[in-house]
Amino acid sequence: MEPLAAADVISGFGGAERWFASLGARTTANLIAAAADVALVLDASGVVRDVAYSAPELPPEGIEDWVGALWLDLVTIESRSKVEALLRDAVAEGPTRPREVNHIVANGRDMPIRYSTIRMDDDGRILALGRDLRSVATLQQRLVETQLLLEREYSKIRNAETRYRLLFQLSTEAVLIVDEASERVVEANAAASKLIGETAQRTIGRGLADLFDERSAQNVRRVIATARTLGHSGLARVHLTGGGHSDLMMSVSAFRQDSRAHFLVRLVPSTGALAEGGHQPSKALDAVMAMPDGFVVVDERQRVLDANPAFLALIEVVTVDGLRGAPLDKWLGRPGVEATLLVSNLREHGSLRNFSTILRGEFGGLEQVEVSGVAVNSGGETCFGLVIRPVRNAGALRDREPSDGFRSVEQLTQLVGRVSLKDLVRESTDLVEKLCIEAALKRTEDNRASAAQILGLSRQSLYSKLRRHGLLDDDSEPFGGD
Repeated sequence: MEPLAAADVISGFGGAERWFASLGARTTANLIAAAADVALVLDASGVVRDVAYSAPELPPEGIEDWVGALWLDLVTIESRSKVEALLRDAVAEGPTRPREVNHIVANGRDMPIRYSTIRMDDDGRILALGRDLRSVATLQQRLVETQLLLEREYSKIRNAETRYRLLFQLSTEAVLIVDEASERVVEANAAASKLIGETAQRTIGRGLADLFDERSAQNVRRVIATARTLGHSGLARVHLTGGGHSDLMMSVSAFRQDSRAHFLVRLVPSTGALAEGGHQPSKALDAVMAMPDGFVVVDERQRVLDANPAFLALIEVVTVDGLRGAPLDKWLGRPGVEATLLVSNLREHGSLRNFSTILRGEFGGLEQVEVSGVAVNSGGETCFGLVIRPVRNAGALRDREPSDGFRSVEQLTQLVGRVSLKDLVRESTDLVEKLCIEAALKRTEDNRASAAQILGLSRQSLYSKLRRHGLLDDDSEPFGGD
């Protein structure tokens, strides 16, 4: 019998005849079976005459049924050339290069095995030693899937960054990004460069305070300190060191990026600087914009008209430009419920105090808030002003799943006297309806057709309710994929 040899063998035994000459057939067979996951004894025609295996998971794959079959017939079409090469190399008495062969198994899956072959005697019998590669193949598949997932996530991040930079540069509002530690400008959009009167390259790297004159030093320090403590500041009047619109209103919001704190600085020309001999901005408006509680104005359709920096900070939005025209219930309460209830009561009674609900941030944060509001008729059109105050001492709802429901019986009874019974009943009905729909979707694993059936609704009716309760993505098909 020739000594076992393979292309990946670094060094063989130096005294093989001395150590192994006395081994019997049974001992040799046991050694071969233990050394390989699969061992095949083949005749000169390539027919499997005997088989041994050491991996406990192999018998269910039908290994023992290979005896009497041509080795070529036991592998996939793609692997036949590899089997022929293994047989040819063994006959030539040369060391065989290991090759990966895929076997056909009963359950329809391929079983990858890495074989080396060696000629056993002058009669042409061949020994094929195989190592099961299924665990390696599984790891390779997981690696490929992980790589694809990383590429998709990277593509999403890259696209989001591209959109951010495009919006940042196209924004008509002057915006500076300032490093919190050094208070130096790290980014400036085109509107800021135009307002300051120099290119973005010259602005980047300068200290924020260096952009304004000595009269503004105290205001700049104040808004920076406020933003560092509270996360956002009110408006402050500042003056640029150069020409152009030197009289500006400045506000600062804090945010974190790449584990570093930054400030987002907004600069807008003040009303007094833009109008010839015009009056100074309303002190009441200045007070509203600078107040620490959120303030938002909405129209009859519950679309946002304006908001102060405190409200922007609560909903985790950078600028008011991205807010105008958006529905209030995107952030306040449940879609189509609390905001509608608020506006209907303001329309009927003119004012409302201490309405308890929740506020959702753009990045998933939840805050329990109290809302007070008033209806105002301006120029023949009605709008609604809402003051939104966080209720942190009453148990925050942060990290609570939105699907848990935002009202308990106790919370509903607390509204007695503040809203009408009709509105309370309607809200309770909406809550029960939403919870039932969510339960049906959960039971049917989000199969909307089945959910509609167990709820006793038509598909179109369920689709309408899903959209009304905010349970349907804007870009999803009504019953796509069910």
